[in-house]
Amino acid sequence: MVFHVSIAIVAVLVLLAGLVPGPFNAAMQSALGVVVHGAGWMYLLVVFVTLLFLLYLAFGRLGALRIGGEDAEPEFSRVSWLSMLFAAGMGIGLVFWGAAEPISHFVRPPEGLAPQTSVAARAAMRYAFFHWGLHPWAIYALIGLAMAWFQYNRGGRGLVSDMLEPVLGRHHAGWAGQVVNIAAVVATAIGVATTLGFGTIQIAAGLERVFGIKATQTLQLATIGVAFVLYMASSTSGVERGIKWLSNTNLLLAGLLMLAVLLLGPTGALFDTFTTTLGAYVNQLVTMSLRLSPFSESTWSFDWTVFYWAWWIAWAPFVGAFIARVSRGRTVKEFVIGVVLAPTLLGFAWFAVFGGAALHAQIFGQADLVQALANGYETVLFVLFDSLPASMLLSVVALVLLIIFFVTSADSAVLVLASMSTDEAGDPPLRRRVVWGVAVALIAAALLVAGGLQALQGLITIAALPFALLMLLVIVSLFRVLDGETTRLRRERQQQRHMMQTWVQREMAQQARQYAPAPGAPAPRAPGSPDGG
Repeated sequence: MVFHVSIAIVAVLVLLAGLVPGPFNAAMQSALGVVVHGAGWMYLLVVFVTLLFLLYLAFGRLGALRIGGEDAEPEFSRVSWLSMLFAAGMGIGLVFWGAAEPISHFVRPPEGLAPQTSVAARAAMRYAFFHWGLHPWAIYALIGLAMAWFQYNRGGRGLVSDMLEPVLGRHHAGWAGQVVNIAAVVATAIGVATTLGFGTIQIAAGLERVFGIKATQTLQLATIGVAFVLYMASSTSGVERGIKWLSNTNLLLAGLLMLAVLLLGPTGALFDTFTTTLGAYVNQLVTMSLRLSPFSESTWSFDWTVFYWAWWIAWAPFVGAFIARVSRGRTVKEFVIGVVLAPTLLGFAWFAVFGGAALHAQIFGQADLVQALANGYETVLFVLFDSLPASMLLSVVALVLLIIFFVTSADSAVLVLASMSTDEAGDPPLRRRVVWGVAVALIAAALLVAGGLQALQGLITIAALPFALLMLLVIVSLFRVLDGETTRLRRERQQQRHMMQTWVQREMAQQARQYAPAPGAPAPRAPGSPDGG
């Protein structure tokens, strides 16, 4: 039922967006206004609570528990594991927003700051770190850890409803669980399509920059078509081959591109940007986590922070399920550190290099990135490259990186969507993967036709609302099972110690009886006594 109902809902959305794009986009924007102004605070609070809960798991008494049981061992090396996390989690987004977001905040800064000033530049970097730092990875880690634990430690099917068994009881396998699974699948499909839409727009901009092909809507749709063939080929080869090797290639290319910009750009200033922004981020983490604008008409927090949190929440079932698939054998502490802290530091380094280079080029007159921003977010990165040596080579590498990120995100998503809409555990059938591969491509294409980024942002924010509430139930559910597992293991160890003590006492008593003198026999003399021989 989950598969058929989810596909039907997705088909209706695609038809509406494709046949009546204007009214569809208008309806999305109207609903979006109601959601963000009525429930924007809830997104912020839920995500902040999630981060606190994950930190408690990592550094509290539950951190030693192991996914898959005490004897489970990791299937992938740590490098491959981190590569797949990074590629599936936010690869396209980093490339798309790495230079564009800081420039956007520089032009229209938060907190009522004066635009295009040094103060605005510092705030721009701080909020870029904030939007791509601990909070999104905490969302991924919560869903990923819950899915992994219920699948590998409690024999679950890898479905979202399995995570709610301690809360819903037997109803998690009934109609309530089916509704949860359908909502998760539809939200995931929309979240994946949003990210692929961003990637499509920037790939088209890269093709125009490198090959001179005009970045029209036709080119964007053709890009989706070619990418569909590539990601379906990768998806059918499985996680152990296609997805793993593409993810490793991604991490290598991303590292080389970042290193090139670091060395070709203002190297010292970029290191200064990293340390200064990291300190400001840590210092104002709580304030930024809960900041809205109740006493002004500013929509900045809704346009950026609330949208991002909704995006990550909608993306979480997919990324969480994929993380669960590749994380068997990790302890809870290792999982949280690997999924939350390690990618966060990589994201900080990425934004310090690309965002710092973009702001430096704009402030010191090396490039007009404000004008590039007016032409579209997707053009900022390539205009930045024009201000650096070997600009064409950098553009080509960025384009290749975008394409591979697109493929790894899409093939992972197809695998996860097919798994989430299949009742049986294990890899889903090929036919179901093909159906979801087509569906994801059609959603991305329809939303681009309907209104580009506006339609994408509106739909993703609305779709994530029920899942924000679901995350609170997942926190309660996960704590119950992990706490119960800790109690069970403690009792088992106490029983083992008791059994060992009982066995030792029994052995000592038996030896004492064995060497005790028979009744009426003289007591043995101590060595060295006068009659002791």
